[in-house]
Amino acid sequence: MVVTALFFALGLAGLFFGGDWLVRGASGIALRYRVPPFVIGLTIVGFGTSMPELLVSLQAALGGQPGISIGNAVGSNIANILLILGASAVIGPLVARFADIRRDLAWMMGAALICIPIFWGGLIGRTEGMVLVALILGYIAVNLRRAGSEPVGEVAAPALGRSIFSALAGLGLVLIGARLLVDSATDIARTFGVSEAVIGLTIVAVGTSLPELATSIVAAWRGQREIALGNVIGSNIFNIFAILGITALITPIPVEARFLAVDVPLMIVLSAGLAVLLWLRGGLGRIAGVAFLALYGGYIAALALI
Repeated sequence: MVVTALFFALGLAGLFFGGDWLVRGASGIALRYRVPPFVIGLTIVGFGTSMPELLVSLQAALGGQPGISIGNAVGSNIANILLILGASAVIGPLVARFADIRRDLAWMMGAALICIPIFWGGLIGRTEGMVLVALILGYIAVNLRRAGSEPVGEVAAPALGRSIFSALAGLGLVLIGARLLVDSATDIARTFGVSEAVIGLTIVAVGTSLPELATSIVAAWRGQREIALGNVIGSNIFNIFAILGITALITPIPVEARFLAVDVPLMIVLSAGLAVLLWLRGGLGRIAGVAFLALYGGYIAALALI
């Protein structure tokens, strides 16, 4: 058990540091080509910080742990809104013009809502996977078109070679960390009799969300609020369209009934609530951040009782 706990900790560390290096490298490459900050947050950073979720979900599905695979994606979206945005808003209020992000919020809502039909049959097959992958490719294309039309100020970018090295090294660490995390989390679940779905929704989801947490908190601390908010919105879109889509293309994923009954409805409500708050308030203040963190604590406590 001690060895399992050590591997779990090493897996988390690999995801955290690997995700950070991957994001820094990808962001540096994007800045060299003058991509706007919010678009970086939505696409480059959003996808980069979702890489741990992708690799963990793939390895879990291929290893016969579908509960961890789906719980990881859905649980990460819940954690992104309540935990990551909550913590970021407590550090510094997140402000955004609703007109600038309404399209991305619509994509995020669409990603949450599409879980109902693709989960309904109890299996996410290759056909559903192709639909999800097509949607993420469409989303990327839309944002790349935006990147070419939005003005970008002068921003100091790191050397291209350093950025490429950072991205590749980060990807390697994430690969190793994902394998360690899935294997050790599965052992822990079996030891304590906890369902794979709950492990995926909590420990694995938070673990794979560490890059998003680190990126958003640092961005909020440095006053880069657009990247902090764009990171979460983009990551939530990638978690459903890209992660579940790519995983289903490689191997069909069985879906436990509890996801449609509890977790997907919660994800939809939270996504809609975030959109309404941003529409009415133009951002998230510290009070909203504290409320989000309290809600996440309640959600984790409720899962512990299941």
